Amino acid sequence: MRRAPRGLALLLALVIPAVLVAGCTSSDGQATSAGTPSASSSGSAGGSSAPEPRLARFYDQHLDWHECSGGFECARLTVPVDYTDPAGATMRVAVNRLPSSGEHRGSLVVNPGGPGVSGLHYARSAKTSVSRAVREHYDVVGFDPRGVGASRPIDCLTDRQLDAFNAQDGTPDSPAEEEALQHQDELMGNGCQRDDPALVGHMGTRDVARDMDVLRAVLGDDRLSYLGKSYGTYLGAIYADLFPARVGRLVLDGPLDPSSSDLDNARAQAVGFQRALDSFLDDCLQRSSCPFQGSRASAEHRLQAMLAATDARPLKGLGKRPVTQALATYGVAVALYDKGYWPFLRQALGDALDGDGRSLLLLSDLYNDRGPGGKYTTNTGEAIYAINCLDRPERGDFAKFRAEAAEVAKVSPIFGAYIVWANLTCTTWPVPAQGEPEPVHAAGAAPILVVGTTRDPATPYESAQALAEQLDSGHLLTYDGDGHTAYRLGSSCIDKAVDAYLLDGKVPADGARCG
Repeated sequence: MRRAPRGLALLLALVIPAVLVAGCTSSDGQATSAGTPSASSSGSAGGSSAPEPRLARFYDQHLDWHECSGGFECARLTVPVDYTDPAGATMRVAVNRLPSSGEHRGSLVVNPGGPGVSGLHYARSAKTSVSRAVREHYDVVGFDPRGVGASRPIDCLTDRQLDAFNAQDGTPDSPAEEEALQHQDELMGNGCQRDDPALVGHMGTRDVARDMDVLRAVLGDDRLSYLGKSYGTYLGAIYADLFPARVGRLVLDGPLDPSSSDLDNARAQAVGFQRALDSFLDDCLQRSSCPFQGSRASAEHRLQAMLAATDARPLKGLGKRPVTQALATYGVAVALYDKGYWPFLRQALGDALDGDGRSLLLLSDLYNDRGPGGKYTTNTGEAIYAINCLDRPERGDFAKFRAEAAEVAKVSPIFGAYIVWANLTCTTWPVPAQGEPEPVHAAGAAPILVVGTTRDPATPYESAQALAEQLDSGHLLTYDGDGHTAYRLGSSCIDKAVDAYLLDGKVPADGARCG
């Protein structure tokens, strides 16, 4: 899961094609109905409750849609910067939509994760990320959350500073390296606060969920229909908890567990990445192009030794950029997100074992949204901190992180310590966190579909089980496969089940499983 660009708490939902073969089974093949979402042009907040009178001017606004290429329409949504002071400063959220091609049933709001990934860009991929049948009946609506992309983006570091931040040793093994890591973290936090002091305290998921409810009403829908992937599942779950009566059809694919502590999250994420690595190595060892031989254990040991060696002697990179241990580890991690990347990872690891890290650097740059000219193409690597550090507090000193890193490294020697140390950033964040980890129940909400992948590296399957259990109306659909998230990534079984829910309100039977 992506907690931060330097670490491997990777919540980013990468929109890349998967090469997966799937079938579908369930316990008895039965399905139940979730009901039909209703639509309204009134602009009021639907369900059993109306918006606060202080917020009426936001809920009653009309969007000025205009064509913006590719059959899309674009607009700007006005929301308060601070929902406790709706008479105060406002900001505008960038929105786009692909109108439905047939009988219109409402809007499907989408979010790809991150946090900090552009929803506008994700909506632009609607023809691959959402089925034709769903596009026929739903407007596919994307938005850049506050502080992200085209919605008043936070800008905390220069491109050169981001290069240094991402290349910094993410597994310090001396006091000097710990201090250096914390110094980079402080530069990020102070830079975010300096860039937009008014917004930096209001970029958390709860504020974004409130923006999404304003958007729902302005779109004319009494209830929200939503597709959230990766971190987008957390946004959807928080929305459901805040506005249970306004839940229509929510698909939460590749979920997070809102109740987990940071240490539990780190341990679960390490398990997820280790499973994915094991699956990759098992596949690799059966191929002539694999740079490893022997057992999975010996292959992992050689990989670990190669990455450890880069701590003192970085690999050859591109131009004047050496491939540090952090950048090399990024390169391995990002390729575990999708089975379609495995052939390139085999090649990249073969090159790296010969001292050439250029292919791993290309993968790392893809992960960090760094263009070939050295310019970062998005602000995801900064927004992710501003959002995560507001959502939940992080406490502890170096001694605590050392102990936890050593513990989680037992689960995953390659990824465990990175995941733990990635949380250090929020210990010095200049704005207080807004909440604590806690279960999300969404009492009274309509049925919610939770989709979990058994060997998901970024959001472990156990998180999907936990979220489905927490939600009073949660229903779990399991994909027995590899990669991060499942819908529209190669499994016809998953696609059919999700479409049946979105179009007809049918939730899978208990124990439904695709493989």
